[in-house]
Amino acid sequence: MENTPSFFDRIKHLDFTFLKKIDFRKEGKSKLSSHLLLKYIAKELLLYFFISFLFFFVVFFVNQILLLAETILKQRVPVPQVIRLIVYCLPAIVAQSAPFATLLGFLMCLGRMVTDNEIMVLRASGQRYSLILIPVIVMGLVISVFSFIMNDYFLPLGTLHYNRLRTEIIHSNPAVEIESNSIKRMNNTAFVIGNAEGTKIDDLLLFDRSENGQERIIISGKSSLEKTETPGVLMELHMENATVILFDPRSRGDFDMVQCDTMKLNIFESLFFSSSSVTAPREMTSYDLFNLIKKLRKENTLTKNQLNVYDLEFHKKFSIPFGSIFFAMLAFPLALVFGRKDGLTLGLIFGIIISVLYWAATILGQLFGLRGGYNGFWMMWTPNILIGITGFVLYLRLRRK
Repeated sequence: MENTPSFFDRIKHLDFTFLKKIDFRKEGKSKLSSHLLLKYIAKELLLYFFISFLFFFVVFFVNQILLLAETILKQRVPVPQVIRLIVYCLPAIVAQSAPFATLLGFLMCLGRMVTDNEIMVLRASGQRYSLILIPVIVMGLVISVFSFIMNDYFLPLGTLHYNRLRTEIIHSNPAVEIESNSIKRMNNTAFVIGNAEGTKIDDLLLFDRSENGQERIIISGKSSLEKTETPGVLMELHMENATVILFDPRSRGDFDMVQCDTMKLNIFESLFFSSSSVTAPREMTSYDLFNLIKKLRKENTLTKNQLNVYDLEFHKKFSIPFGSIFFAMLAFPLALVFGRKDGLTLGLIFGIIISVLYWAATILGQLFGLRGGYNGFWMMWTPNILIGITGFVLYLRLRRK
């Protein structure tokens, strides 16, 4: 029967280099200070969070901002205005990046500590898992609060300024919104654009639907976009040889058709933007949105699905920012359970996979809430609840060991 190596034989091969970073304040004793350990763990978590935050920030920045800037620059929009548009979008990018950076950064940090046997050394010195869990939870909570502030105050502020500046740009240069051989969808309206050069359009097809369900199709051979000073109107669409077909919502087989040599169509700001004033849920703080929902419930003027849009946005203002603390609860046991071999790499892989799944779940939740009318609370909070339950179960499994 082979001899099982003793604890002292195994501990010879452990990596104690991280202990050099910790000062020992006890005179003549080698007892670890809980305060210094907490400081050390928090410092490592912050470092990996910052690196992960930069990664997700660049990903979202390139995906959402640079593509937008490129499209606008093609239409010769002044560079200072493009830079201002980018600045107004930054709060949304920061709010989105923070929760995912928490998961990825914490997984990589704790996974590295497991691989380097730092967690084992702490456990061998008599420290409990709770000592490591405390900085993880505190850091997750701090990041959640920071993300919530960005999402609840700076994001609505940035959205307001963004929409106002975008309106000014389109007013001064309507060609910004035109792209040859493309389809542009806005609310209940869709434009099918043929060849376009500047503000001139060949072969334009327009589909739209009114609030009472009436559908309309407009066909035009030659069209042009013109500036306008009419309040609330973004631009005017001048069409030649236009044909208008109006369908009866009560009978799909009945329709009216009108033909005209010239036709002028006003394109309102509300078609491009949710509203020109502070009434869109995305443009409001959680406090203002909560009061608006109470007012709408009392007035009872909206349908259940329409009201659910406001509920969904209200819960989204909390669920995504505070996803950081749920990610922290998951990262701690997940890294300790699966990080024994190359925890840094596994943390990176697990972090990216879970981030993609979480992002997909939030998008599906919004789709089900907006189109299916499902409860906004459950659609937005279900991913966080599942992550929290998984983290709690893994932590119990860890403690039993």
